[in-house]
Amino acid sequence: MKDTRVKKLLAAEKKRQQSVVNLVASENYVSDDVLEALGTETTNKYAEGYSGARYYGGNEIIDQIEDLACERALKLFKLNPKKWGVNVQPHSGSPANIAVYSALVPKGGKIMGMSLDHGGHLTHGHGVSFSGKFWEQIPYGVDKKTEKLDYDALIKIAKKEKPDIVVAGFSAYPRKINFKKMRAVADAAGAYLMVDMAHISGLIAGGQHPSPFNYADIVTTTTHKVLRGPRGGMIFARHDYGIGKKAPKVKKGAKQKMAPTLFQQIQKSVFPGMQGGPHMNQIAALAVALKEADSVSFNKYTQQVVKNSKALAGELKKLGWRITSGGTDNHVFLMDVWKEGITGKEASTKLEKEGIIVNMNTIPFDTRSPFNPSGLRLGTAAETTRGKKEKDMITLAHRINDILRA
Repeated sequence: MKDTRVKKLLAAEKKRQQSVVNLVASENYVSDDVLEALGTETTNKYAEGYSGARYYGGNEIIDQIEDLACERALKLFKLNPKKWGVNVQPHSGSPANIAVYSALVPKGGKIMGMSLDHGGHLTHGHGVSFSGKFWEQIPYGVDKKTEKLDYDALIKIAKKEKPDIVVAGFSAYPRKINFKKMRAVADAAGAYLMVDMAHISGLIAGGQHPSPFNYADIVTTTTHKVLRGPRGGMIFARHDYGIGKKAPKVKKGAKQKMAPTLFQQIQKSVFPGMQGGPHMNQIAALAVALKEADSVSFNKYTQQVVKNSKALAGELKKLGWRITSGGTDNHVFLMDVWKEGITGKEASTKLEKEGIIVNMNTIPFDTRSPFNPSGLRLGTAAETTRGKKEKDMITLAHRINDILRA
């Protein structure tokens, strides 16, 4: 690289990544093959539109790459292409979510999503996000005693508020989601059920978490967390009008004989509704990652991710730290540090100085600010990629404990 300044910065970041313990729940390490695909000539190609219907010439090979990514995505999650379609063009998870809302939720409509301080995501209707500015959030949270979802309470909210869409999926919820019960929540309001599986898509692919596809109308995900792909997004949608929904009536004289299906609406919402040309280098890299995830070795990897998460949370609990909801079922858990007299920000800073990277995070019913909350969010996907096992997690728990109590 001729640009020596950028070269030095890239080398420094590579060294930083190699020298720290990475417990950031939303990060992972991609394979050399994924990195290689990201740095190819596909970066040069403008491919506005979809396969077979581009607005630029010279996309014969690009079409094959995008088709391959879509084919592998459906295969990985065991989906029938006659019943489900997938869009691999979203640049990340946030544009994927806004594309769904734009397609299916009327202006000023209601999004029922988990509140941020209970483990939800900004794009599930929070006021500082586009999703809370263009639509109204109907928030829900966990039970105060168990710190787990109370699905009966959610059904009551849905019946009262009648949201247009119910969002299941979280950024800091350590328990398995009962998608059948979330379907009942949506049905109570006559709403669509959207599952944002960004954090757990890799676990679902690896058989470590129940699949949402029998119950959801739309499923969105990022591609770079446990799934261990490049940074990007995907939207899966049904080739019908949603579970229990009939085709909407089409005005007489309309050119189209049938109303667009959910997937057709999503396609139009992503392009031309949201984005221009897709990042084809990212889609090529995604195709590589999806093949890697469709393997026995990836299944074993996801098993170890969960084992490591349970081991780390369990040992910290033995050392006197409060783990919200009492533990974890997946790759992530929340640690209440304020109970021991230290803020999340202070704890994060202390750990980073010792080479352990986490993120400060609110905990359910937190009384502190998100900028200096009561907790930490810890995840094991990245360190499991590096080969860590349960015994390493136990050692790491003691190291964390010693640093924070020093």
